[in-house]
Amino acid sequence: MWKCPKCNRMFKTTNQSHSCLETTIDDIFLDRPIELVLAFDRIMTTVLEWENCTVGAAKKAVVFTSKKAWLIVRPMSKELDLKFYYDEPIDSPLFKKIPFLMGKYNHHLRIRHEDEVTPEIIGLLRQGYLFSLK
Repeated sequence: MWKCPKCNRMFKTTNQSHSCLETTIDDIFLDRPIELVLAFDRIMTTVLEWENCTVGAAKKAVVFTSKKAWLIVRPMSKELDLKFYYDEPIDSPLFKKIPFLMGKYNHHLRIRHEDEVTPEIIGLLRQGYLFSLK
């Protein structure tokens, strides 16, 4: 893993091309409902306990990485869009959509409140995390 010395984001490849931003996670959640902030905090505290999991701010999203980016959290006006990757579609009614892009399935979950961060949601996220370690 390589950490950009300018923006402190973690990348799989040394000197990986990206846009350095002076954005923080707090900036991304500015003016968002407190329910979304609390839901994100619950997700973040859980997944950061997993080995080699790091977090960083991107342009309009929060990116979690292990060996590579595996979870993208985008705060929307009334919900969080959680996107993780997997090599096949995972069957669950909790997914909003599962498009196939760039050789993998992009699983999208939507969360509005911290109570929706259930063990089932965490289990699905864990599948995405484990896929990222391959």
